[in-house]
Amino acid sequence: MAARLKEHFREVGNVVEEISKKKVRPKRMAVVDEDSCTGCQVCIPFCPVDCIELVPQDKYNIVMPPVQIRFNECIGCALCEKACRNLTWDAIVMLPTDDFEEIYGIPID
Repeated sequence: MAARLKEHFREVGNVVEEISKKKVRPKRMAVVDEDSCTGCQVCIPFCPVDCIELVPQDKYNIVMPPVQIRFNECIGCALCEKACRNLTWDAIVMLPTDDFEEIYGIPID
């Protein structure tokens, strides 16, 4: 049992200790499904560029609002997606950046 649990968590990676900056345009973008996100914030400490934050509480007027990604800071590392999928609800998906720009109309540098 312990070996299976250790293997399950190995894919998540380590919590980030030093925040970095975006250097190049990412190939993929992290997108939160706000309807599925519980607001648990488990993804936040895994983001190496600290681009995940809670949706402003007044948008939904609920105790635990979902998280959101500051897209122009996202580096597409997928660590938040792995943490969400393996530790909680699987509410974050990775989209190719070109598809993201077309769907959301947000240009990514």
